[in-house]
Amino acid sequence: MTALFTILVLVFILIAIWQMVKIFDLAQVGQEENNQIATDKDNSMNAYLMVGFLIFIYAITIVCIVKWGDLPLLSNSASAHGPDIDNLMIISLVLIFIVQTITQFLLHYFAFKYKGEKGKKALFFADNNMLEAIWTIIPVITLAGLIIYGLFTWTSIMNVNEDDDPIVIELYAQQFNWKARYGGNDNTLGKANVRLIDIDRANILGLDESDPNAQDDIITSELHLPVGKPVLFKMRSQDVLHSAYMPHFRAQMNCVPGMITQFGFTPTITTAEMRQNPDMAKKVKRINEIRTENSKELVAKGESALDPYEFDYLLLCNKICGKSHYNMQMKIIVESQEDYDAWLKEQKIFKNSLVN
Repeated sequence: MTALFTILVLVFILIAIWQMVKIFDLAQVGQEENNQIATDKDNSMNAYLMVGFLIFIYAITIVCIVKWGDLPLLSNSASAHGPDIDNLMIISLVLIFIVQTITQFLLHYFAFKYKGEKGKKALFFADNNMLEAIWTIIPVITLAGLIIYGLFTWTSIMNVNEDDDPIVIELYAQQFNWKARYGGNDNTLGKANVRLIDIDRANILGLDESDPNAQDDIITSELHLPVGKPVLFKMRSQDVLHSAYMPHFRAQMNCVPGMITQFGFTPTITTAEMRQNPDMAKKVKRINEIRTENSKELVAKGESALDPYEFDYLLLCNKICGKSHYNMQMKIIVESQEDYDAWLKEQKIFKNSLVN
């Protein structure tokens, strides 16, 4: 409430200043002849200000890249298709940066070179077919190349080869948590419908209890994946639109109520290996340094210190789905096939989890 009041006060102050400036301008009308016409001095000052602003934006860009830029631009992808996504993003970012740098330079340079001067007249072109062709054809070719490359990349990711025998896992979204459902020994998910949800019998995902394929399904609140094994995710939502987002796997797909969406990838780096990655270790260290500093204030207030941060892959919701959207996440553990099989054997199958 205090923040809202402060914002309102600032807005009213800005409106008052704006009105005072308008009154001042009206009071000056007629006092000086041609007071609204820019002089050569005004034009020269504005031209130099444009050059100064150009230098400023280049300088601040360089400072931000050096001080806060995470170079290389994108790294630490942990899926087989991750490098392809990263390459597409890097190409797009580099092209945008080059075009922005050149166009901003030309904009400010021309503003300086062709500043208004007494006696100078602008040369007017009604049209220039060559220039129009150049600035039309070049963007068309560039965008067409990016779009075609993107379509081929997307197609290669989305066309999951069933011959690779991927592990089929359902990601079930609801306000505000995730559940994972494994297909069991037959690797086939049983039928399910939100209308079949029966909390009293612990049928929390609405599985069809009469479906033989559902009997050995396994429901968990933690997602385990074997490294190097293709995974095909089937996604459902119980209530509103969610989005299953796994940033390190460069994977994202909407979870839409009333329909099943899917996304597949192959994890390539285990959780333990990613924790040992130098870039990741550096980030974790920086996070824990911040937590240590914040903990000093908490301890001084008599509160508990923050726990040290340890890296984990996460499944996040990337749609604002309600008041606790920020807390909608599930840990993902990528491990060896042996560890995955051992973990899976410890889980209770659906028919043994029901309450009679």
